Amino acid sequence: MSFRRELGRFDTAMVVVGGIIGAGIFINPYIVAQRLDSPALVLAAWLAGGAVALAGALTFAELGTLFPTAGGHYAYLRDAYHPLAGFLYGWALLLMIEGGAIAAVGITFAEYTLRLLDRPDASVRTLAVLGIVVVAAVNYVGVKPGSRVLNAFVILKLIPLALLIGAGLLLPGFGAEVGIDPAAAPPGPAGGLAPADASGRPPMLLFAFGAALIPVMFSYGGWQNANYLAEEMKNPIRDMPAGLLVGTAVVVLVYGSVNYVYLETLGHAGLAGTLTPASDAARALFGATGDFLITLGIAVSTFGFLNLTMLAPTRVYYAMARDGVFPERVARLHPRFDTPSTAIVLQTAWALALVLTGTYAQLVDYVVSADWIFFGMAGASLFVFRRKVPLARRPNGVFATPGYPLVPGLFVVVAVLIVGSVLWTSPVRSGIGFVILAAGVPAYLFWSRATPSPSDDA
Repeated sequence: MSFRRELGRFDTAMVVVGGIIGAGIFINPYIVAQRLDSPALVLAAWLAGGAVALAGALTFAELGTLFPTAGGHYAYLRDAYHPLAGFLYGWALLLMIEGGAIAAVGITFAEYTLRLLDRPDASVRTLAVLGIVVVAAVNYVGVKPGSRVLNAFVILKLIPLALLIGAGLLLPGFGAEVGIDPAAAPPGPAGGLAPADASGRPPMLLFAFGAALIPVMFSYGGWQNANYLAEEMKNPIRDMPAGLLVGTAVVVLVYGSVNYVYLETLGHAGLAGTLTPASDAARALFGATGDFLITLGIAVSTFGFLNLTMLAPTRVYYAMARDGVFPERVARLHPRFDTPSTAIVLQTAWALALVLTGTYAQLVDYVVSADWIFFGMAGASLFVFRRKVPLARRPNGVFATPGYPLVPGLFVVVAVLIVGSVLWTSPVRSGIGFVILAAGVPAYLFWSRATPSPSDDA
């Protein structure tokens, strides 16, 4: 059996936009403002992050058209380095990256939905479980229903952001008109802007900018989700590059514009001093209606992101099992729906366990450094494949990353810097993440010996 090829160029772009825009743009900008001491630097950080995201999209566009197979990251790491490298990515994806993300986003979705319904007495965990089960069921019955739900929620999540941006760009001087006093904003959790060193002097600009890039790049991550679904695209060689580039470019435009509005509405100090910049900016522009719209936008955005985390990454576990390094049953497609149904059930069960035990937040923290290690390794695999499969030997139409080797090189360097920054700031949690990752080595050795590849049975 094989996947149904039902996704087109628009679907691919929506996967990219939906995979990037989650809750981060509604919350994370305050961290960036705290770490940089001027509005110009704040905007520069978001634009620099956009440039890195575009470099990543260009890199993954070539990888995706060269190897249009289910699994994305997993396949690139497996073929460029060693099957163990691919397996460890899938191991981390299940136990930490996506398992923790689904649990965390499910809780966020439930909290904002209950706030929207004015039901503070209701159980957040119950609604989170219900949301996860619903998106799992939708994706279980077919890739097209899952894609349609994703497309609808991507469009819906863009509406409040578009209203916020439109008001900011069409109403010059609106910050003063609504009575915003940035100087009166309360101090942020970090106690101000960029933190000072032990001598009381502000840190060097380079270090401050690097620290600000961490939440920026976390907000931009997600374009790689399209690569997981290559085997379900009607024409991946044509649609993959267009979807990646258009989707990422839309996000860069939205992120840059909405941060400009935050700064114009709240001021730099005001942005640095609030945990809810989107809600504060919307309330300043539209009053209580604005707060309602942003709360609705966050609920919609998190549900759409929840759907994507169930749609795309489960294809990695399917690819691992198909290669014989994961339980064989996971490689079976549903006889009616042609979906990796067992992989979806596995991902759902683990995410629900994390929601119910409350350990998801720690896992999300642990995985940060491991996530960007695999980003960097996947980007660096392009250099390996340029040697193994030169452009002259490739089929017609395969995308070639422009600006090679500078563009993928930039992406890899930034990935290394992010990993280094996370290790420096959170050594204990990063270390625990590496322990969880290392536990995948004996698991790989066991399954690779005990599990026959489905292709061997054919």
